[in-house]
Amino acid sequence: MTHSIKAELIEIVQNLPDDCTVEDLRAKIQRGLDEAESGNVVPHEQVKRRIAERWAAR
Repeated sequence: MTHSIKAELIEIVQNLPDDCTVEDLRAKIQRGLDEAESGNVVPHEQVKRRIAERWAAR
């Protein structure tokens, strides 16, 4: 099932800890952007493989 971006964002926000702040979110987003810029990323195919392995182990 495909979700709209709005529905996905609502789900993400609803799953955040109650004590999460906007500053927490900004810091995490910035950290991800900084890591991506420095090349510290996992290739898409490797992520898909890891997810498949975890699901298979269940």
